[in-house]
Amino acid sequence: MNSRWNNYKKSRFHKFILRHQKYAPIIFFVGGFIFDSLTLGRIDRVYDLTVLCLHMSALTLTLYLYNLTDDGAWENTILKRAEDYFPLAIQFFFGGLSSAYVIYFSRSVSLSKTVSFFIILIALFLANEFLKKRISNKYLQFSIYFFINFTFFTFMIPVFIKAMSPTIFLISGLASLFSTIILITFIYVKSPSTRQEIRLGKLVTLILSIYISINIFYHFKLIPPVPLALQTGIIAHNVVKKNNNYIVTYEQKEKYIFWRDYNSKFIHNPDKPVYIFSSIFAPTALKKSIIHRWNWYNSTLEQWVTLDNIRFDITGGRNNGYRGYSYKNNIIPGLWKVEVLTEEELLLGVIDFEIINDTTQHPKRLIEKTF
Repeated sequence: MNSRWNNYKKSRFHKFILRHQKYAPIIFFVGGFIFDSLTLGRIDRVYDLTVLCLHMSALTLTLYLYNLTDDGAWENTILKRAEDYFPLAIQFFFGGLSSAYVIYFSRSVSLSKTVSFFIILIALFLANEFLKKRISNKYLQFSIYFFINFTFFTFMIPVFIKAMSPTIFLISGLASLFSTIILITFIYVKSPSTRQEIRLGKLVTLILSIYISINIFYHFKLIPPVPLALQTGIIAHNVVKKNNNYIVTYEQKEKYIFWRDYNSKFIHNPDKPVYIFSSIFAPTALKKSIIHRWNWYNSTLEQWVTLDNIRFDITGGRNNGYRGYSYKNNIIPGLWKVEVLTEEELLLGVIDFEIINDTTQHPKRLIEKTF
């Protein structure tokens, strides 16, 4: 009785999927995105590492199974019953892995100029929904896989070897390039239908073009320095370190301003310094130097002028981020922005504000917060 009931439920689910197959891929894509958004926390947690590695492994295996389906490779096997679900599983893993990147990337206080890379990421995944053949288009399928694979290695290699540098980014890219080409070649050899549908040289050229484009983005500092992330960035009136805690005094923003914690209109007493406090997430034991770059807008020249670069080291592993601050005396009134950079000058975030020198006014909403 139970066996017949289970078969009945499976049959109904299968019919439901077939009836709504037009919308099923995007539903599974979003499902994978939501699943990881609700469950992932730190890139260096055992759970996060396990989930991402399982997603990547399952995606690779499912791509192989899916691309051999048209060749009848799974006839008279248990996999035959699952053939209709292969494209949905691919969408789910695409969604799950892309969500991981977006989660860690969006931790930065400001997307700033790296927003262009973020837009490309979203556009690449959503492009699948506007193509006639959708996920069955092998050029699109393997292009997205390579992009996902590249970001996966970009996260994982720094976490495992506990270091970040341009060389490590290059190694991550080469690892993803070789593993993707090996998978494509393996499927191409095993699947006659794939050989009929694609030209191997054209596909490899497309993959190489994506690889070169990502490296160009990295060269011009348009890619966020994952897995590092700026968690907190505040302009403050005072920062005091006490018992391994940082007590930060700053002016609270208006309630309707949800995108930052501080008031960007900074009422400044010229006799006192201005502080920038930041906390930066870094995976366990990963060590980096961080730069606070103080920029002032010269309205006469109509351009930003760098007035100071203040460097300090961070060591990863703290849940709420590694804390540090810099400060300046004799600060000029006007528009300012402090860029939080890695030692390679990759942008983590921007803390922008306006200095108003006035000895008669006093900040009205000063609060002290312990970090």
